[in-house]
Amino acid sequence: MKLPYIIIVDDDRQVLGAIQRDIRNKYREEYRIAATESALEALDLIKELKLKNEAVALFISDQKMPEMEGVAFLEIAKQTYEDAGMILLTAYSDIDAAIKAINTVKLDHYLLKPWNPPEEKLYPIVDDLLEEWHSLYKPDHEGIRIIGFQWSPKSHKLKEFLSGNLVPFLWMDVEHNPDAEKYLTSANVTHASLPLVVLKDGSFLTDPELPDLAAGIGLKQKATEAMYDVLIIGAGPAGLAASVYGSCEGLKTLLIEKSNPGGQASSSARIENYLGFPNGLSGAELTRRAIAQTVRFGTEMLTPQEVKKINVKDGYKIVVMADGSVIHTKAIVISTGVAYAKLEVEGIEKFTGAGVYYGSAAIEAHACRDGVIYLVGGGNSACQAAMHLCNFAKEVNILIRRDELKHVAANYLVENISKVPNIHVLANTEVTAVHGAEVLEQITLKNSKTGEEKTVPAKALFVYIGSRPGTSWLNDLLLKDERGFIITGRELIDQKNFHSQWKLKREPFLPESIVPGIFASGDVRSGAMTGISSAVGEGAMAIRFVRKYLQEN
Repeated sequence: MKLPYIIIVDDDRQVLGAIQRDIRNKYREEYRIAATESALEALDLIKELKLKNEAVALFISDQKMPEMEGVAFLEIAKQTYEDAGMILLTAYSDIDAAIKAINTVKLDHYLLKPWNPPEEKLYPIVDDLLEEWHSLYKPDHEGIRIIGFQWSPKSHKLKEFLSGNLVPFLWMDVEHNPDAEKYLTSANVTHASLPLVVLKDGSFLTDPELPDLAAGIGLKQKATEAMYDVLIIGAGPAGLAASVYGSCEGLKTLLIEKSNPGGQASSSARIENYLGFPNGLSGAELTRRAIAQTVRFGTEMLTPQEVKKINVKDGYKIVVMADGSVIHTKAIVISTGVAYAKLEVEGIEKFTGAGVYYGSAAIEAHACRDGVIYLVGGGNSACQAAMHLCNFAKEVNILIRRDELKHVAANYLVENISKVPNIHVLANTEVTAVHGAEVLEQITLKNSKTGEEKTVPAKALFVYIGSRPGTSWLNDLLLKDERGFIITGRELIDQKNFHSQWKLKREPFLPESIVPGIFASGDVRSGAMTGISSAVGEGAMAIRFVRKYLQEN
């Protein structure tokens, strides 16, 4: 890979020399640094680099320049290199312009002059933006390719897995991409064997199972330690937070995820109400940051791996995996979260992954280009998906059973949706039938107030309803409420079997289950507040009580 560029623009020669020196001191081994006093000269350079197929990772521009202001320069530069990071150098008097630029040009950061010492005020900002750029950047002729049929459940499964595990890939629809057939010929593969996955080293997998694909891309499959202090099941926001706090506090921590890290949050195209991110961020980006953080602290992570059952012997927990392997741990945090409920419509299973999707808006958005699509459910996740899909689909329809969207979604999302002309909210409406030959073609809608039914064309149907806790595998090990959520803490005392099962003198800790040392965290815990922020707090809280449990044992 050719080294990407960092471009610096400042008409003040002294300031330009200082920022250029600091940037070169740290980044010259991995980036090419171009610096100029002229914004117009910089724009000419950008055009030249684009023609040469060069990559630009970061722009750093002063605000007050005679040829044009920094915000204007960044706005033009962003049109050519839309994924590049942007830093605006400002004096204190320019802060208002910088804050305005956050909304107008999606400025990543404004940096007050002077920035000394750079180790504290400059490098952490640049590191963060460069890391984010690398996570999004897909260089030509590199990376993984998936070749298959667009409306194939098998293809969707692979795309969802790679996307959920933050592995960049290039999707090639064999019916519309002329280059796809070349890969089939090289691999001696027919259409009947699709999907085909071509790995970075040129090797390939035909219609792979997820563990085989995971092994091919280097995801860890086996635990390395004989005993762990805490094993966390589920890598949603709660599980990731628990793993971060567990590892940073010195606990030997293992995190197990059966499919995609990040849980439901990872599929969100834009999260705008998470503390500390005024521009918002995608669920995938939040997940990437969390994984990088927990791995840096020393968490061991296995994916895709599934827990089959838990046995308890002498206080130790023996975790039996679906592949037959066994892991020993002193404590467990269950953070398996919830999944979207299945839409109860006859025959819908036939189209799951072939026009009907549970979540997955970010993955399948391009396939909806210029089509009419429908979303079932009006919660925050559905609204965030609609805001993303409206950039691709001709028309996005949100189906809700209530009278108004404001009864089920956050106010800021309701207001945003009301301003988008190709998003429509259909109140008091539900899906009663789905139709198609091999892929979804039409759906039947019913108005619950009037009883009127109509069948309409639908390129895709995205489902965002209900919540099913991921606890069926637990059987009768733990006490669960009528919906399957794990009962913890003082709520256990009211259960009729409590005194026959709980033998300790103390009461269960707040997130502790009926089995001492097994904790529940996040949406899977009965009575827990929903939302990403709440889940992160639950994960941190669980580790606090894990430490108490370990200290008393």
